[in-house]
Amino acid sequence: MSHLLELNDVSVIFKGKTDGVKHTIPAMVDVNLKFNQGEIVALVGESGCGKTTLGKVLTGLQKPTIGELFYKGKNVWSMNKSEFAEYRSSVQLVQQDSYAALNPAKTIYQSLSAPILQNKIVRGKKATHEKVCELLRIVELTPPEQFLEKYPHQLSGGQRQRVLMARAISLNPKLVVADEPVSMVDVSLRLSILNLMEKLNKEMGIAFIYITHDLATARYIAKNGRLAVMYLGKIVELGSVRNVLAAPRHPYLQALLTAVPVPDPKMAKGKRELPLKSLEMPSISNPPSGCAFNPRCPYADETCVLVEPRLRFHGDDLVACHHAERIPEWKLVTLAK
Repeated sequence: MSHLLELNDVSVIFKGKTDGVKHTIPAMVDVNLKFNQGEIVALVGESGCGKTTLGKVLTGLQKPTIGELFYKGKNVWSMNKSEFAEYRSSVQLVQQDSYAALNPAKTIYQSLSAPILQNKIVRGKKATHEKVCELLRIVELTPPEQFLEKYPHQLSGGQRQRVLMARAISLNPKLVVADEPVSMVDVSLRLSILNLMEKLNKEMGIAFIYITHDLATARYIAKNGRLAVMYLGKIVELGSVRNVLAAPRHPYLQALLTAVPVPDPKMAKGKRELPLKSLEMPSISNPPSGCAFNPRCPYADETCVLVEPRLRFHGDDLVACHHAERIPEWKLVTLAK
């Protein structure tokens, strides 16, 4: 049985010029990922590591420089017109900036009805009105009549994010790529958006790829799913959220976890710090040789400088580290179970 979406050795390389000097930016390098129907996968990493580029590749907004993207076993960029249209409807994107993603000159009804009518989900004004109201109820914007004639600037950040979610599910997608969907929402409302995503996953069977830099929300939304950790355009650790966060093997993920604040004073005292050689991430346009994390890693040796590690199994999960077996075991104390 084929996977819903599959990335095979995908790289995205941008070309740029600084002070007249041409250079390349490897936003993604040799990424291999598979996504199944109905699952939730959290993709985490620092800003600039390539997470958003990966999301654009999955939704067909960015064509890979190298490698292949498959949807239900078919190469997306070799599909005919009808196959590609089905893929684009089945894989939707929820953007980070809800205000920029909605046309400020159109009402919520106009923004939600346009894709429905264009893709012939329903026909006629009455059926369209009922469908838009149904979508607003699903994303818990009730009563829907209160929102139909409003413009984006008249809604709060959390309400606009729900409108984006309603637009994404209006085409009955199989998978939604949510790119930092709660980072611009008030802290008090973030949990409600995450709960909405979980509800859509359970009740409608929609798979989610949740892109974030926040490990706490990643653990919450994908508690029964998988976690992929990205660094300088590469996947460095991949496995079930429970296993990976309970006993992370890659030093980069260990470093991310030590940076999470601990509210419990007793737990904070027992928190193990990971002293990095450098706090600055190298330039993605000029990545280090060998392991990209070696300039910052306290365990790096000559092998790490010379040889690039490949993703390999360590137990049930995958890690790209030469010394995963000898790195001291690190227990999770920074995130609540």
